[in-house]
Amino acid sequence: MGVPAFFRWLSRKYPSIIVNCVEEKPKECNGVKIPVDASKPNPNDVEFDNLYLDMNGIIHPCTHPEDKPAPKNEDEMMVAIFEYIDRLFSIVRPRRLLYMAIDGVAPRAKMNQQRSRRFRASKEGMEAAVEKQRVREEILAKGGFLPPEEIKERFDSNCITPGTEFMDNLAKCLRYYIADRLNNDPGWKNLTVILSDASAPGEGEHKIMDYIRRQRAQPNHDPNTHHCLCGADADLIMLGLATHEPNFTIIREEFKPNKPKPCGLCNQFGHEVKDCEGLPREKKGKHDELADSLPCAEGEFIFLRLNVLREDSFRRRQKEKRKRMKRDQPAFTPSGILTPHALGSRNSPGSQVASNPRQAAYEMRMQNNSSPSISPNTSFTSDGSPSPLGGIKRKAEDSDSEPEPEDNVRLWEAGWKQRYYKNKFDVDAADEKFRRKVVQSYVEGLCWVLRYYYQGCASWKWYYPFHYAPFASDFEGIADMPSDFEKGTKPFKPLEQLMGVFPAASGNFLPPSWRKLMSDPDSSIIDFYPEDFAIDLNGKKYAWQGVALLPFVDERRLRAALEEVYPDLTPEETRRNSLGGDVLFVGKHHPLHDFILELYQTGSTEPVEVPPELCHGIQGKFSLDEEAILPDQIVCSPVPMLRDLTQNTVVSINFKDPQFAEDYIFKAVMLPGARKPAAVLKPSDWEKSSNGRQWKPQLGFNRDRRPVHLDQAAFRTLGHVMPRGSGTGIYSNAAPPPVTYQGNLYRPLLRGQAQIPKLMSNMRPQDSWRGPPPLFQQQRFDRGVGAEPLLPWNRMLQTQNAAFQPNQYQMLAGPGGYPPRRDDRGGRQGYPREGRKYPLPPPSGRYNWN
Repeated sequence: MGVPAFFRWLSRKYPSIIVNCVEEKPKECNGVKIPVDASKPNPNDVEFDNLYLDMNGIIHPCTHPEDKPAPKNEDEMMVAIFEYIDRLFSIVRPRRLLYMAIDGVAPRAKMNQQRSRRFRASKEGMEAAVEKQRVREEILAKGGFLPPEEIKERFDSNCITPGTEFMDNLAKCLRYYIADRLNNDPGWKNLTVILSDASAPGEGEHKIMDYIRRQRAQPNHDPNTHHCLCGADADLIMLGLATHEPNFTIIREEFKPNKPKPCGLCNQFGHEVKDCEGLPREKKGKHDELADSLPCAEGEFIFLRLNVLREDSFRRRQKEKRKRMKRDQPAFTPSGILTPHALGSRNSPGSQVASNPRQAAYEMRMQNNSSPSISPNTSFTSDGSPSPLGGIKRKAEDSDSEPEPEDNVRLWEAGWKQRYYKNKFDVDAADEKFRRKVVQSYVEGLCWVLRYYYQGCASWKWYYPFHYAPFASDFEGIADMPSDFEKGTKPFKPLEQLMGVFPAASGNFLPPSWRKLMSDPDSSIIDFYPEDFAIDLNGKKYAWQGVALLPFVDERRLRAALEEVYPDLTPEETRRNSLGGDVLFVGKHHPLHDFILELYQTGSTEPVEVPPELCHGIQGKFSLDEEAILPDQIVCSPVPMLRDLTQNTVVSINFKDPQFAEDYIFKAVMLPGARKPAAVLKPSDWEKSSNGRQWKPQLGFNRDRRPVHLDQAAFRTLGHVMPRGSGTGIYSNAAPPPVTYQGNLYRPLLRGQAQIPKLMSNMRPQDSWRGPPPLFQQQRFDRGVGAEPLLPWNRMLQTQNAAFQPNQYQMLAGPGGYPPRRDDRGGRQGYPREGRKYPLPPPSGRYNWN
């Protein structure tokens, strides 16, 4: 089951698990974009402590989106990533920690998967280009119309791999972004930010889980920390459950299938390249002003609450269901003329009546005794007789799909094991020693994956050395098989991993002498980089589901070949080829700010323990960063269209998680002091204990959230301030149109805060009374209090007041709220140098607060 299908099944099976995100949108006033103030209480009726971003799930859709025009150059890609993070931050609003993790060098077991994926993407890209050119020539030969072929450099998504210039530049851009937000955004004011870029080894989501495991093992960890993890992979659900943290939520973009995509030849919608006929494009709009617009909408986000998924136990519920069905079902139900009928239905048409029931029962018994016994698992042939060979493969009837490839294994026929091992492994099934080796490697793989999810990487060099799995019938004596892994293994270096996962077509991301090893016929490792390779569907329907039959990389041969080209690396390439670590950032209002600044002033050379009392219990070690961001030093922008930060107060430092012995076992249990969240699903004994009360399902985070209520005075106020339309009076009770109020219509009140006044003084200046202070003037909020809804008009007042306070928001005219630069430094390698032109903003930052 794929990731989208799994989420669809999960949401249908347990709708209370999924919560639609309430998102406030930035406002515009006189052409100036006012960003969302994330320091205000979360409109989703929940307060999160930590937000973790699996950055690769953000980088890919921002660099090569499928449902909107792609960025024109690398600079626009970076701005798109910044805007995506801003949007997530405004929804989640973490109060303690923001952890941003980019995929680093992966363990060898995962490198094989990455190698298969990248070789397959390169092969499919070349085949698509050839097919596109063929269809173009056919259409033009028939006199069809096609727009002129656009000459532009194709963005190779394989550059999103550790060790490339793209990933190195992304790390620099994210450092700038973090410094800008900590300097200027009040929602980031007291936040701790950790960046784990591509130089730190490990997959992004597993670096996040490793951080959580190591912090949970510390005495100062808060067991009731509310975690929120952003990512699209389905295995994040299992990773989150494996932490045993009581408050764990996943946020992801809602999957919407069948999004329209333009044809790669004519750029029109409704068909693919293979079906293109070269017809003239239809006019869009009166003056064709909508020609370049895509019929798409901004994706929406959803929350997935893992505490609800953990709450009634699937296995127990199924067991109770089977018991209930067995209890309510009779042990034997007669058939035929003895079938029970409902009262009054015996005289209905089609019903049979036995004249002699005793004789009919005797004949039924004799008939059953004379027929041969048939197992419930027996397969039948097309004429209904039992199959002597144990089964017949079902054929798809009336299918318009392509014919399935020939199946040489035929698992439904005798001799299936012999054919399987001969076709898949090229060995005889009688080779007991080989089958034992495959089984042992497979068992090691199961142990490696289990430890990878619960404890961390067991070995950086282990991998499964076969393309196929053994049969379950071969799993004999597995209890005696060793499950230990070699200790002290180290990950590949970034450029070494590129040589292990890249096809020759992506060699341009490597140094010239290294690239030559992938294409030179005399190279000692040329066999690692086949130009073409077979894909075994292995019983599947689509090519992407098949097995790419690529040769495995021999680590010893690879390292021996690289020893000859290592001296050719430039100092910059040598730096990119080194392994790094995490970097921690804080602003001037954070308690750690002065502590870190003192470390730089004293020039400490030894790692220093992090004081947990200054950082919400976070523990680890600090060490000075040679490329640190320091107060009163200019932070240069790596994006030419964005301005340098000349008044910086942010400080950064190297951060290392607490270290443990290799054989240390992290406890996969709920920690002492952890409070289980209130139950959301309907209890199994509700009917017995409810005393006739009706069950009310909880659809949001707050069960006590009360619905919005307007009294007559509020409706009269609406009548005064709303534009009068035909058929509505000044005191009409009609609801306002939805376009009047942008964003979320609800916001929780604080403890003890009064409800909205009946009349709004600033909308009716003739009223002399004054109501309670508006929400934007109150800074404190309580995470544990059941929130009451704040009506939209208080937020409208807040927005209006903010719009007319020139010192509160000095929004910039650049993209995503960033100040444009006055100079242009040019583009990146492989992209046009000219970026978008933006007017210069006022000299101040996004916000002005002290």
